[in-house]
Amino acid sequence: MIKTLPSLTRKHHLLLAVLTRHVGAANGLSARQLTFLVNQVAGQSLISERELRHLVTDLRSHGHHVCATPESGYHMAANEAELLITCRFLFDRGMTGLRQVAAMRRVSLPDLAGQLRIPLEPSEETP
Repeated sequence: MIKTLPSLTRKHHLLLAVLTRHVGAANGLSARQLTFLVNQVAGQSLISERELRHLVTDLRSHGHHVCATPESGYHMAANEAELLITCRFLFDRGMTGLRQVAAMRRVSLPDLAGQLRIPLEPSEETP
């Protein structure tokens, strides 16, 4: 079954509008801060922190460079290096879940990082 991407809604666009003012890890926001700002721009209590996470997932699925780690908070990538930090974080988080599934099912976990050939390190061109 092929899953289609959700259409971007007003909530997505409001979130992007706020995030475009927070470019780079040094300008990151916590989930609470970002939710507050989106709701402030909307003029109402429009999203919760839980919905924020779903909206971010949707935006990433549409190719937007929304970065977030526990250390930096939510922000738009300022460069490839910042984007790769978030990609590494998401990959590691996904692998943690797969390791748990493999252990519970008592099956081995292949070296997916090598099989998928996902570039998770900055390239030589990255400043």
